[in-house]
Amino acid sequence: MNEADVRERLADVRDPDLGDDIVSLGLVNDVEVDEGAGTVRVSLALGAPFSPNESAIADDVREALAGAGLDVELSASIPDDLSADEQVLPGVQNVIAVASGKGGVGKSTVAVNLAAGLSQLGARVGLFDADVYGPNVPRMVSADQRPETDGETIVPPERFGVKLMSMDFLTGEDDPVIWRGPMVHKIITQLVEDVEWGELDYLIMDLPPGTGDTQLTILQTLPLTGAVIVTTPQDVALDDAVKGLRMFGKHDTNVLGIAENMAGFRCPDCGGFHEIFGSGGGKGLAQEHDLPFLGGIPLDPDVRTGGDDGEPVVLEDGETADAFKVLVENVANNAGVVRRRGVSEGR
Repeated sequence: MNEADVRERLADVRDPDLGDDIVSLGLVNDVEVDEGAGTVRVSLALGAPFSPNESAIADDVREALAGAGLDVELSASIPDDLSADEQVLPGVQNVIAVASGKGGVGKSTVAVNLAAGLSQLGARVGLFDADVYGPNVPRMVSADQRPETDGETIVPPERFGVKLMSMDFLTGEDDPVIWRGPMVHKIITQLVEDVEWGELDYLIMDLPPGTGDTQLTILQTLPLTGAVIVTTPQDVALDDAVKGLRMFGKHDTNVLGIAENMAGFRCPDCGGFHEIFGSGGGKGLAQEHDLPFLGGIPLDPDVRTGGDDGEPVVLEDGETADAFKVLVENVANNAGVVRRRGVSEGR
């Protein structure tokens, strides 16, 4: 068994999203056969840790090499042309923005559950509450602990395995934030540079609603893997969601998909399902713009009480928790598609 033999076997492993085998796609970084030690080491260009589809690729690689008589050691990394000194967040694999065209659609709820859900899968996750004028993530996860600092760097607290940073940590409890654009740019940039995020698989950015200074600063500063657009089913929310899509399009940022929040209400008394804000708006928007539909989240009182009590619904059991788990897996899968496609097209 030599490297050529290993690659021949790996040519039978197909990428479920890109539609070709991993060797032809350039997703095999390196192969090292050590017959003396009885091992074969394979480095794969997989960039979305714990995504179901990338985990399946890894399982298929192990199966393809199972009859080789060697122990299989897998590693995963996406080649980067930049040195660590040149990277903005060298320890962070994926930066995912959660955005909405308007307020009141549950964007922060989706961001919190996305972060907690990725952590539940086993990923190393950070959550940056970048909603400068209305930060509420700390309340939603009952984060009583404040960040620590040595005067130069900021160590974020953790909740549910997620590292947290929020503008709420930097202001008084009831103090309004009245900042102009340059100040917003400065504080966002400082937090990006000074927070000790460490090694993360995913950094979730909860953006303010709309298309203002904070969004532009993040788009110009951070290497986003992609964005999640949150909407509710009715037309007035969809109209504003399109503005968010256009903002990301102008900055060549991948949109990982559309998430529809408040997608119907199941009455606990009669069992009936009521589409209070209409139906199919988010899925229709995704189809119209040829984007993935990440899933619909029902209007559920448990989302509110979970948020107020600090327990993200995705960590519980039930219909709404399952809907969030589907969304989490779809976001991770689509982040992986973006990373792998970048390797394949750039080789």
